[in-house]
Amino acid sequence: LLAKCGFSGRMPRLVACGGRNDAYDDFATEHNHAPAGVYVAMLVDSEDPVADLDRTWDHLRLRDHWARPDGADDEQVLLMTTCMETWILADRKAIRTFFGANLQVNALPPLQEIEERTRHAVQEALVHATRTCKNSYKKGKRSFEILGRVSPEALEERLSHFQRFKTILAQKL
Repeated sequence: LLAKCGFSGRMPRLVACGGRNDAYDDFATEHNHAPAGVYVAMLVDSEDPVADLDRTWDHLRLRDHWARPDGADDEQVLLMTTCMETWILADRKAIRTFFGANLQVNALPPLQEIEERTRHAVQEALVHATRTCKNSYKKGKRSFEILGRVSPEALEERLSHFQRFKTILAQKL
């Protein structure tokens, strides 16, 4: 997905950290030890709709009780709102191609205000819509495989948080 966004040749180093709290802990450690001028960011699901797109640390403080590390700013938090599956659902062409004829398109939530839906509603809808597919949706390896197939243009068209994600990375990388 990042290569399709035009970041080839300047790809960020991605580190899977495990759970959300592990991601936060790893981010805080990296942020505190990074040389001056090195951009360190954390990409996590927002888990809940976000009140203000650009006040990511406020969201994480209220939701997860995470303290902003000294010197960290809101552009270091990149949120998949409300979850990775929101990004997957935003590209209907990619999921139709991936899941095939047994995908129950009518079971997918409408794309209008998709970032305002709870993560449970989004995830359950994707599982339900693919339940009769031979490659039904499961979080994990399959979710990353599908994410690699989505179109950045489809995400940019529908997801304000993806627009922010791409804009910040373009400035920082």
